[in-house]
Amino acid sequence: MPTGSVRLQSIKKLGHENQSYEFSDEGPAGSYMTMSTSKEGEKAQGNEQQAAIRVGFFQLFRFATCKDVLMMVVGSVCAVLHGSAQPLMLLVFGLLTDTFIEYDIELNELSDERKECVNNTIVWKKNYTYAHDPDTPLNQTDWGSVINATLEMLTPLKERPCGVLDIEYEMTLFAFYYVGIGAAVFLLGYFQISLWVTSAARQIQLIRKLYFSKVMRMEIGWFDCTSVGELNTRMSDDINKINDAIADQVAIFVQRFTTFVCGFCVGFVKGWKLTLVIIAASPLIGVGAGLMALFVAKLTGMELQAYAKAGAVADEVLSSIRTVAAFGGESKEVQRYDKNLISAQRWGIRKGLIMGFFTGYMWLVIFLCYGLAFWYGSTLVVDAQEYTPGTLLQVFFGVLIAAMNLGQASPCLEAFASGRGAATIIFETIDREPEIDCLSEAGYKLDRVKGDIEFHNVTFHYPSRPEVKILDQLSVAVKSGETTAFVGPSGAGKSTAIQLIQRFYDPKEGMVTLDGHDVRGLNLQWLRSLIGIVEQEPVLFATTIAENIRYGRPGVSMEDIVVAAKEANAYNFIMDLPQKFETLVGEGGGQMSGGQKQRIAIARALVRNPRILLLDMATSALDNESEAIVQEALDKVRMGRTTISIAHRLSTIKNADVIVGFEHGRAVERGKHNELLERKGVYFTLVTLQSQGDKALNEKARQMANSEEEPERLNLTRAGSYRESLRASIRQRSRSQLSNLIPESSVPIAGELGPRAYAVSQADKSKNAIPEDEEEPVEPAPVARILKYNTPEWPYMLFGSFGAAINGGVNPVYSLLFSQILATFSITDPGVQRREIDSICVFFVMVGVISFFTQMLQGYAFSKSGELLTRRLRRLGFHAMLGQEIGWFDDHRNSPGALTTRLATDASQVQGATGSQIGMIVNSLTNIGVAIIMSFYFSWKLTLLILCFLPFIALSGGFQAKMLTGFAKQDKQAMESAGRISGEALNNIRTVAGLGKERSFVDMYEAQLDAPYHAALKKANVYGACYGFAQCVIFLTNSASYRFGGYLVRQEGLHFSLVFRVISAIVTSGTALGRASSYTPDYAKAKISAARFFQLLDRVPQISVYSNKGDKWDNFQGNIEFIDCKFTYPTRPDIQVLNGLNVSVKPGQTLAFVGSSGCGKSTSVQLLERFYDPDQGKVLIDGHDSTRVNVPFLRSKIGIVSQEPILFDCSIAENIKYGDNSRDIGMNEVISAAKKAQLHDFVMSLPEKYDTNVGSQGSQLSRGQKQRIAIARAIIRDPKILLLDEATSALDTESEKTVQEALDKAREGRTCIVIAHRLSTIQNSDIIAVMSRGFVIEKGSHNQLMALNGAYYKLVTTGAPIS
Repeated sequence: MPTGSVRLQSIKKLGHENQSYEFSDEGPAGSYMTMSTSKEGEKAQGNEQQAAIRVGFFQLFRFATCKDVLMMVVGSVCAVLHGSAQPLMLLVFGLLTDTFIEYDIELNELSDERKECVNNTIVWKKNYTYAHDPDTPLNQTDWGSVINATLEMLTPLKERPCGVLDIEYEMTLFAFYYVGIGAAVFLLGYFQISLWVTSAARQIQLIRKLYFSKVMRMEIGWFDCTSVGELNTRMSDDINKINDAIADQVAIFVQRFTTFVCGFCVGFVKGWKLTLVIIAASPLIGVGAGLMALFVAKLTGMELQAYAKAGAVADEVLSSIRTVAAFGGESKEVQRYDKNLISAQRWGIRKGLIMGFFTGYMWLVIFLCYGLAFWYGSTLVVDAQEYTPGTLLQVFFGVLIAAMNLGQASPCLEAFASGRGAATIIFETIDREPEIDCLSEAGYKLDRVKGDIEFHNVTFHYPSRPEVKILDQLSVAVKSGETTAFVGPSGAGKSTAIQLIQRFYDPKEGMVTLDGHDVRGLNLQWLRSLIGIVEQEPVLFATTIAENIRYGRPGVSMEDIVVAAKEANAYNFIMDLPQKFETLVGEGGGQMSGGQKQRIAIARALVRNPRILLLDMATSALDNESEAIVQEALDKVRMGRTTISIAHRLSTIKNADVIVGFEHGRAVERGKHNELLERKGVYFTLVTLQSQGDKALNEKARQMANSEEEPERLNLTRAGSYRESLRASIRQRSRSQLSNLIPESSVPIAGELGPRAYAVSQADKSKNAIPEDEEEPVEPAPVARILKYNTPEWPYMLFGSFGAAINGGVNPVYSLLFSQILATFSITDPGVQRREIDSICVFFVMVGVISFFTQMLQGYAFSKSGELLTRRLRRLGFHAMLGQEIGWFDDHRNSPGALTTRLATDASQVQGATGSQIGMIVNSLTNIGVAIIMSFYFSWKLTLLILCFLPFIALSGGFQAKMLTGFAKQDKQAMESAGRISGEALNNIRTVAGLGKERSFVDMYEAQLDAPYHAALKKANVYGACYGFAQCVIFLTNSASYRFGGYLVRQEGLHFSLVFRVISAIVTSGTALGRASSYTPDYAKAKISAARFFQLLDRVPQISVYSNKGDKWDNFQGNIEFIDCKFTYPTRPDIQVLNGLNVSVKPGQTLAFVGSSGCGKSTSVQLLERFYDPDQGKVLIDGHDSTRVNVPFLRSKIGIVSQEPILFDCSIAENIKYGDNSRDIGMNEVISAAKKAQLHDFVMSLPEKYDTNVGSQGSQLSRGQKQRIAIARAIIRDPKILLLDEATSALDTESEKTVQEALDKAREGRTCIVIAHRLSTIQNSDIIAVMSRGFVIEKGSHNQLMALNGAYYKLVTTGAPIS
């Protein structure tokens, strides 16, 4: 349920329904507001909830015990009684009014000096003679008056009692009634809430336990399809939604519904005629509310749709920011974004206008209703004398209360709906049976395990990506006691094979056997207890080193831990730490370096004393030094165990007994090191490239060591950032293929974005997504600055405030009219009475009409100013984002998703500090101001008395709002430790499963749930008490004020209608005060959002795109020189990507970079584009230092074609024109560029030719076609420097030829840098630079390099693919 409606609901709790006597019409207005906000929310959530609600309301209670059911029943009974308290009060209130009126009539009668009170009846005075002064001569007229007076006295008086009424005594009696009802309400309110909340807490506790333990039993494949982030939110938010649906909301719903029924009963029993008249008018209100909800939902939908277009633009642009930057499309994109914002703004303004119109309409109808009810009611009282005035009020308020409570019960229904929606998924998970159940007892346990593993024709694809075959008829045998190494390119299925041995998945065809038994028939926990696994990225849990090792085998002694640590070469470094084995390793092992984590993980695997050891790239993430140590440890422990090792580094593979080469999910070669080298296959390629690189690196290291003692490799910092770097690299690879940056050594060998690599990146993202926002606390922005952005709209805001002020004055005016009506009933002259009543009813109509127009004014003016502000902020924000340097986008806090959300939500939340918010505040303030001034004017004594209670009324309202938010916060904190455990378990589910530790995590989680559970029980009592207090405050206020009012009427001759006037004016203003205070959370949120926004606007990018600073020169040659460039990516400071790059290109020459991935080829291109600046060294362009060159100028001279070209979702022609955003490009130019790119013929064969839409990311076209569009785009720019980043690697041979021809044409007369994997594309370059590990190991032309007999020669002669 959207926050909006929760908020409104608590506001309304605070005042209205407890005003016994005074129902300010905000009732319905309020309730319609609830509807509207919730409708918007529903619309927004509609999409998620399409999951269809398959859980009935009563099924939510399926986990309730008998005790819970009893508590809920008693709670409901209390709620029913509480609900009937208000209508009961009306009976008292009616009597009270009658008493006042009777007393007033008596006073009026006795004020006529000719009457007197005898034997408790009013009679004419007996000895009454016309007292007149004898001095004045009697003339005719006087005589007449005397006679008239005497004549009048001759008519006998109606029997009017007098002297019986002791008004103070009566009022004391009523005060006691009120206090009694108040006390009852307090108790009932307390029980109704606390019982329901307690029973809900007990059920939720159970649901949490069941859910978590079920999730931990799920098979790994299920986790691939369900993101961990989603599971974490489900455990917190969705279960909270269920909680909302089965806790206090039910009690409140029952209470309000009872009030609704009882209110109508009072109406019909006391006066059915008036009730029917009022009911007859109410459909108008209902229709208004319904239409409004409908329109608002529709308009919100339209607005969201319109914004979705703009959001899609933003998302597309931010996802392909490198392309946008390279082609200088920033300002063009900002305009495109702004264009889409206009329509969203239009819908927003319409929504405001329509809301204003309907709010006005509702107020109009309500006031007309009042007018009608009082007019007809007074007829019944005065003319037909069917009712007493008290009855009139009972009926009128009975119906009003009923209607209002019906309106207020509706938000509860919504809580029920969202609870049922949330329960659907949760209950389905609880009922789902896992395909591979890790906690089941079934399956064989073998007595003796030899350790022969065999794959028989295994075919497999990951459940999350059924279209990609990972293993294809794989057959491999691993003999017991031998070490088998799996080698092969990324994505060949090596890691997958290992996961099948652990039975994380079951193969689709074929089988995996252990000692001839199909692993599916073995007991799962037992099978996994035989296997020790050391992964590339070992996961440690956030506890001590000893505990981490102990995870390997339960109940292991300290001696065993020490032995394992010694075997793993970890003992010495552990003993050097101050706390030795008790050292905490930090979240995810963040306090340890890579090598240390790896060795702890090995110790953990060894303590199991496993029969089978699986080493998945166990050393790849380490630097050479730690690698040697870890490798030594691994060699020690391999003896006598079946070992499978996956590795890319030769040093680790050479001494394996058998080497198996994988390619495309099959085992293609098998044998010893030397045999495989002779075959010149997969293995050979890997070996050649690597040994060359290593040799060069060692040379380089030697030189460096001589020149400067290189500081010890950053051992500690490395660990934490390693994880980051892995994530960043994975993300970069998936996001912009412009940068093929991942050093082979540090890529999870799932450079296939295998589910595993993916799981890491996903998991880490979800883990970090939440805390990261809180990392940078923002000071709330000053309102003045927010308003400054809104200055152009000041006339709107002025008019809006004027409308709001008038609307605020309506409430007190209403109480004035209401009390005036009561006063008319005590007038004895029928004619005067009639006239008074009619004029008051006309007044009601006038007030209604005025408020109709002012509501519309307020709604329109503020929505206009708010929407304009939102649009302005979005545009500025987007503009600022596009101006940041590329490094800023690498930070995962600034992923395209996060940024688009920020544009969507932050900008619209800022409206909360201006716009309609100001209207609300002005409205409440005028309301309170007018009410208090009026009250003091009529009776300052009574006003002071009531003002004493006002803080309590406001407090009770604020209290409720505070409590709800406060408890939410406490709950959140209490749930956090439980959340940490669940998060740790779910993020590292593979490690937990591999260690067979599911059960212990479930136990830890359940232990953590105790604290929040007890907190919830305590909260139930506090919340119940507060609720009871809030409900009974009004009763107490009434009892005191009417008692004192009676005293004033009696002793000080105050007119009784003023008592009602003062009380109702102040109490309505009290609720207004409550409403104003409930808006503060929105306001605070707005200030924080604004601050986040201003932070973005104020950030000064390191490489500025929008500035005109920097060198520009006329005859741009395209002479490029890299001098000693060193560079690390800002998100991965620990990985040196360029390590002193020296290379130069003369104008018109072609330079080719060759080397394995991750050696820094693409990085050098990005430095040239000035996406980044080098950390040391410099890049010279025509002799100018690149950091001093004007960025837009430099980029305008460079054209780029990357491996995976990014196209925008528009027509082919527009995509080509994107190449030059600085001018308008004619169609002829586009066509000639297309011809040069060999694209023209293909485009002409399409039905819509150049207007064909390429789809999002160019999905409608094949790779070769996209590539040629990208080339045309680069040509139209007419660049001096052309960068080709593996421009043909993704193509099949046919398209490659075409594209290659196009590229050769495009290269003529330009400086060109080519990065390629296929040698055929490089041979005719002027200079070929072979790179490894961030610097050039050999360079020269093709022939020179062949003569050198170095790395290049080997690559060419063997024809091995370079990858």
